[in-house]
Amino acid sequence: MVDRSLVTVERRGDITLVGIDRPEKLNALDLALCEELTAVFTEIAHERSIVVLYSTTPGIFVAGADIAELLERNAEIGLRGINATLFELIEQRRWPTVAVIDGPALGGGCELALAADLRVASARSTFGQPELGLGILAGAGGNWRLAQAVGLPMARRMLYAGERLDAAQAHAAGLIDVVVADEDDALSAGIAYAERVASQSWQALELTKVALRLHRPATTLYDMTAQALLFDSAEKRERMQGFLDERARRRAAREAKETS
Repeated sequence: MVDRSLVTVERRGDITLVGIDRPEKLNALDLALCEELTAVFTEIAHERSIVVLYSTTPGIFVAGADIAELLERNAEIGLRGINATLFELIEQRRWPTVAVIDGPALGGGCELALAADLRVASARSTFGQPELGLGILAGAGGNWRLAQAVGLPMARRMLYAGERLDAAQAHAAGLIDVVVADEDDALSAGIAYAERVASQSWQALELTKVALRLHRPATTLYDMTAQALLFDSAEKRERMQGFLDERARRRAAREAKETS
């Protein structure tokens, strides 16, 4: 039994709210958070409901993976496919999942949103896949779910060049389904959208989801193998350590400015 301190679960009629609650780390995906989410989605796998996946903290979705932890991951851990396995579990759920994005959805955060069937985002949300700049790849579905959502040309720009999309651009590209203004409640909009889905035939929803999954590419094994190889590379360590050092430098500069 996994202790639950980073994820909340609330049932509201036909809707199950799954909240990510790690605000001090901008909901960065580390092993503990992934294990809690995996446990939750395993527990509710056969509960007939539409899941709404969201952040309990306004203005934050998932800023990416926990780089300090990623820095220490090696090939053996890479082959476990910690993020990829979780996202497969979310995608495989019998009934649809709606991701509510309010803020940055970067790296693993963007991949997490892509694993959901539908995405509702606030206008202040941003989307990106910066993995290549850290010496790894988008190995938890970004390589192919992103292309399915936005097409190959846009996926190449986001992956190769690290291009980021704001909410309007993401909506135009097909990455998100609904955009709500900053002053609106993205979670309320996501719940309303989930209720609309829940009004359909449950059996038809389940069978339609199976039909749509028949067209998806089976690349998870490649993603896990390639990521494992990159986890052991010296360049990955240099790039991630550089990222962490620069983040610490910016934090120290902010703190010095605040105290001066």
